[in-house]
Amino acid sequence: MTADEDLRLAVYRGFAATGACPSVGELSDRLCTDMADVRAGLRRLAAARHLVLDGDRVVMAHPFSSVPLGFSVMGERTLWWGGCAWDAFAIPHLVETEPSVLVATRCPGCDAALAWVVDRQEPPDGPQVAHFLVPVTHMWDDVLQTCGHQRLFCDEDCVDDWLVRNSHERGYVMDLATLWRLARGWYAGRLQRGYRRREPADAAAYFRAAGLAGSFWGL
Repeated sequence: MTADEDLRLAVYRGFAATGACPSVGELSDRLCTDMADVRAGLRRLAAARHLVLDGDRVVMAHPFSSVPLGFSVMGERTLWWGGCAWDAFAIPHLVETEPSVLVATRCPGCDAALAWVVDRQEPPDGPQVAHFLVPVTHMWDDVLQTCGHQRLFCDEDCVDDWLVRNSHERGYVMDLATLWRLARGWYAGRLQRGYRRREPADAAAYFRAAGLAGSFWGL
């Protein structure tokens, strides 16, 4: 039986290196275990909120996604799908071999093409804003729904137009600099052995340091 931490690292490091998740068969070969053990381990990792599964398929291993959810993240050698605005901006902070990436998407409000070079030094310039429809306290109720509605818009007018057309209540809006600070260290250590998810109090402290108001995390 393979250790869950070995399996977690194989999934995350596979995503980081290639932009895609290794298959169950590839993970089985890499870890010298049978596919039933891999499937069981993936289910345990999903229950611990390290992964999002669709059957045996890893759909998300934040900040990486195996399905397009609105963001491409292009490095010098690798193309990733970013699961959301937060994750797309996080990838260059996590993958140390890529000092910068090109994050590209479309504005949901007006369908304009949007792109930024995102690096580890400073936030990209621009008037655009990120809108998070689902509050932090409910993000894991339906992860794909949550990630599909963490989007980047040309400006707040585009946010408002989109909300009206789709009959949504306004969520949390932040500028690019705040999004960059949010993404900068959120996944720190995820590619190393022994990574631990933040407890709620630690997460709240992190959000405060990024300049996010209490309404972002449910206060």
